[in-house]
Amino acid sequence: TDLLMSKAAKLAAYQRQAGETDPIEMLSRLELSIEEMGEVVERAHDRGLHAIVTVFSVELIAQAESLAWDAYKSASPDLINRPLLEAMAATGKPLIVSTGASTIDEVVRAVGWLEESRDRLALLQCVSSYPAPEPALDGIGALGRATGLPVGYSDHTRAIETGRDAAALGAIILERHLTYDTCAPGPDHAASFEPAQFARYVTLAHAAQPSCSRSPGGKAVLDCERDVRRVSRQSLTARVTLPAGHTLARTDLTIKRPGTGIEPWRLEETIGCTLARDVEADVSLVEADLTTG
Repeated sequence: TDLLMSKAAKLAAYQRQAGETDPIEMLSRLELSIEEMGEVVERAHDRGLHAIVTVFSVELIAQAESLAWDAYKSASPDLINRPLLEAMAATGKPLIVSTGASTIDEVVRAVGWLEESRDRLALLQCVSSYPAPEPALDGIGALGRATGLPVGYSDHTRAIETGRDAAALGAIILERHLTYDTCAPGPDHAASFEPAQFARYVTLAHAAQPSCSRSPGGKAVLDCERDVRRVSRQSLTARVTLPAGHTLARTDLTIKRPGTGIEPWRLEETIGCTLARDVEADVSLVEADLTTG
């Protein structure tokens, strides 16, 4: 949690609505240890399932690699986190990139960073709202046309038919949250399915018939995604307190939430810049912190 959340991190609206009051406390409570994650991998493999993991910080890639994950999946807010995307791709494992709350230009840019991993890369259309008020399935075709990559769908809607509809439009991967109780306390249960619903969802998706009509729509950031885009993306963040006049080195910077500062893909161009003012530890860098010229 401390690698992901700066002291300025905030809850997304759906997390507040679920009764959460503090983002760091929430994630700390929900954390699994590396030993517990190892049990997840073993149980998945015992049941003939692939084990796929989402990593939120570059510093955790080496630890993740100590386990037998079959693939990585990036979270939608990390579409702009070039160092993290490249670190996951560098493992040599398949990488599924989720694209919620992003523009088509941001997706194309991220795919460009991962060009050398193209043969093991896939995208997920997604609406980053929990639950999602609309599926925005037009994004499936838009992503395929823009990138030529395999495209799936990350489903946060309440409708049991959405997976079927996504598959009919060409989605070859479906992500769906599973829970033991949709009324359980916590931020994600309400946007998940219980086992019986999940089984029906899978049955419908497997029975999907390809749509004869080509989806003409595009991909855009929806109004319902703007809060998550701001809160859950990450920014370049000072590791320690830095004085005005200091020349930034790689060791001065980390990447943390929220997404209100300089975006992580700009890390390399920010190294070597001079600070125009003091920057406190664990605070996101913004443009005004850097000297111009």
